Amino acid sequence: MHMQRYSSAAMKMMNFHRNFLALQTPTNPLVRNKACDVFINHRGIDTKRTIATLLYDHLSRLNLQPFLDNKNMKPGDKLFDNIDNAIKNCKVGITVFSPNYCKSYFCLHELALIMESKKKVIPIFCDIKPSQLALVNNVTAPDKDLERFKLAIEEAKNTVGLTFDSLKGNWSDVVTSASEIVIESLMEMKSEEK
Repeated sequence: MHMQRYSSAAMKMMNFHRNFLALQTPTNPLVRNKACDVFINHRGIDTKRTIATLLYDHLSRLNLQPFLDNKNMKPGDKLFDNIDNAIKNCKVGITVFSPNYCKSYFCLHELALIMESKKKVIPIFCDIKPSQLALVNNVTAPDKDLERFKLAIEEAKNTVGLTFDSLKGNWSDVVTSASEIVIESLMEMKSEEK
């Protein structure tokens, strides 16, 4: 008889999936149709074709309800209404910071709303260090929004996250790590509800 040997990381991931799926019963649904489980905040030009879509696809295969703008929205949808609603109703936010992230009003708006909503935030610093995050001068917004953005950036810089170098790193590893953290977080939230 041949016994399959798995690494401790593989065993841990299988146990996560087993425990997570056990929580998803008809009487105890972890996934709700109206709310997304995970909001993926990212800068499209840097990460949409890489980590953001890989995360969305991986989380979807795990039977979670991720929100990614180009996957969940359709022509005619109101941009801010849909995104703001998804953030307010999500359980966890994944924020993928990248070199052009802080140049985007939309990214900063989403980050500020995630932080103000007191959501669990999982930062992924992709090709950027936390210390490099800063509001850039060319972001045009009312002073009130600029202050919100600065506060959100500071909070994100002080949140433990994953770091990833796209030239040296393995995409699968960062996606798996982020997914494990999401599952752990959702399981913790579910156990706190009891």
